[in-house]
Amino acid sequence: MKVTIVGAGNVGATCADVISYRGIASEVVLLDIKEGFAEGKAMDIMQCATTTGFNTKVSGSTNDYSKTANSNVVVITSGVPRKPGMTREELIGINAGIVKTVADNVLKYSPDAIIVVVSNPMDTMAYLTLKATGLPKNRIIGMGGALDSSRFKYYLSKALDKPSNDVQGMVIGGHGDTTMIPLTRIASYNGSPVSDFLSQEVMDKVAADTMVGGATLTGLLGTSAWYAPGASVAYLVDSILNDQRKMIPCSVYLEGEYGQSDICIGVPCIIGKNGVEEIVTINLDEKEKALFAKSADAVRNMNEALKSVLA
Repeated sequence: MKVTIVGAGNVGATCADVISYRGIASEVVLLDIKEGFAEGKAMDIMQCATTTGFNTKVSGSTNDYSKTANSNVVVITSGVPRKPGMTREELIGINAGIVKTVADNVLKYSPDAIIVVVSNPMDTMAYLTLKATGLPKNRIIGMGGALDSSRFKYYLSKALDKPSNDVQGMVIGGHGDTTMIPLTRIASYNGSPVSDFLSQEVMDKVAADTMVGGATLTGLLGTSAWYAPGASVAYLVDSILNDQRKMIPCSVYLEGEYGQSDICIGVPCIIGKNGVEEIVTINLDEKEKALFAKSADAVRNMNEALKSVLA
């Protein structure tokens, strides 16, 4: 199984690293526009093979898409971060052009690939990729929900003072500080509702901390996080390549599910060898339904900036 990761920055390289260590794929190709950058990252990872015991082949390429041929999964992390003074519409315009070009190029060599979109604004970039390529909706997956849910479970475990792996939790909605919806009502600790252990005040704080989880790390690090995002991508890729059929919140195209259409937004999905195998409908209460509708409105407003790119 072959995976291509476009963008060899911190998130892309970490994803390649995790995929290699865990033996998720037999081959990983890192691709970047910066001369020698992907090659250097790949070489660095490969020099860990004998000390960590993995057998995955990792290679790098400077903008040579022929090296990505016959990839089963393509991960798109490329794009620019928002800079001071830059409007959200300007950011969308720049990254939309980058993501569209990348998608077109990888599909020339891997026409059957499943595409995982990581570039921000992620829901909008997933929507762009779907519309620009014309691929079936099961083959375009936005990664954000996997990352947001891992952060949610981290904050829940801290509040409970229990191991993260004993905690279950899910975040749906848009992948943004004001649009994600941590579902505290159905979060659990070893099968028991977290509300049996935590007060409503504490659960509200967990939700609030989750929503600004990315911004918190940016403030501490001075740049975006990469370990958890890279590992979240690898987790998603693992479920695809090994047909694990895990239920993972992902940004996918809706056609009436959850009362929304013509939008990519985070909902729970069964992820397997065909990409999105199923969109899972969970019963939301009235408050959660209202929050989801509000989140969808915000994502749809972001999508408006794509009109010139898709024209």
